[in-house]
Amino acid sequence: METDQQPSRYRHTGRRPATAKRRIARLTAAATAAAALLATTGCGGSPAEESRAETGPAPAGYPLTVSNCGVQTTYQRPPQRTVALNQHATEVLLALGLEKSVTATGYLDDKVLPEYQAAYDRIKVVAKEYPSTEALLATEPDLVYGGYSSAFDEKEGRGRAALAKSGIHTHLNIESCTSGPVTTATVDEEVRTVAKIFGVPGRAEQLVKKMHATLDTVAGRLNGVRPAKVFVYDSGDKTAFTAGGRGIGNELIRLAGGANVFADVPKAFGDVSFEQVAERAPEVIAIYDYGDRPVAEKKKFLLAHPALKDVPAIKNKRFAVLPLSSAVLGVRVPAAVDSLAHQIHPDRFK
Repeated sequence: METDQQPSRYRHTGRRPATAKRRIARLTAAATAAAALLATTGCGGSPAEESRAETGPAPAGYPLTVSNCGVQTTYQRPPQRTVALNQHATEVLLALGLEKSVTATGYLDDKVLPEYQAAYDRIKVVAKEYPSTEALLATEPDLVYGGYSSAFDEKEGRGRAALAKSGIHTHLNIESCTSGPVTTATVDEEVRTVAKIFGVPGRAEQLVKKMHATLDTVAGRLNGVRPAKVFVYDSGDKTAFTAGGRGIGNELIRLAGGANVFADVPKAFGDVSFEQVAERAPEVIAIYDYGDRPVAEKKKFLLAHPALKDVPAIKNKRFAVLPLSSAVLGVRVPAAVDSLAHQIHPDRFK
């Protein structure tokens, strides 16, 4: 089952229809047109090409059936026209060298990593945020890979069932639906599953090995360190939206030599009161940077909050900062752990 395991930026996204009837009619027409297009062109290929694709021998490892967030999908072949929505989904594909199989992308939080920039520049940006259903269908995708559950907003016509009716497969980053705590093993699973879908499992093993080399280096530097009490401030003025114990944020803190003071919140993100923050007396406050509001402004707000005046992190002005793109399940996890560890335990990296 998909759950609301996403940062506050993605909790209320997308346009609202002027009227339900008008929206439904427009989406029905779009889906019908897409289905007709898929039937006649085979997602961009000629009828003859589509016929060969359906009747020719399947590549090794296919058909492949994948269960993902409650949806079971059978792939006859590796996807060729993928649309990636959300930064971490896009970067997983680029890290696996799959840019030639990516038709379009949308909704970045900041710039892609420098090592992927050249590949990213060759991909069409279908929308600055989430595309309309019509714009998404116009790219003729055979797979839509979403980073957050909001990528598949049913009210906006991008629901996974609706896309399936148009002949489009979907895959959702498993941090959005996992019931257990997210760990580095979950990151490995996501990378391996995506690589398997595209028929490149060997690339996943190389990438996983590289990521764990960074994590092992950090672990060596932090050996024997006393975990610092860390509070994540994502956003919020009346209440604090923070990282709970079920998301990758909790794992980032643990691997960086910290202890999440709200690890007992049974989801990836949740709202808590500032009085609760004060009671748990964090020694470090990790700020998630969305790029839309200066970090200095968030720090100023926290430093001036009357409920937090006696909190050790506030009294000592101990802050750490992570960009939102680094605080989600994706290929940035090792670098995020390294960055956070440097900020929490600078003495271990001199």
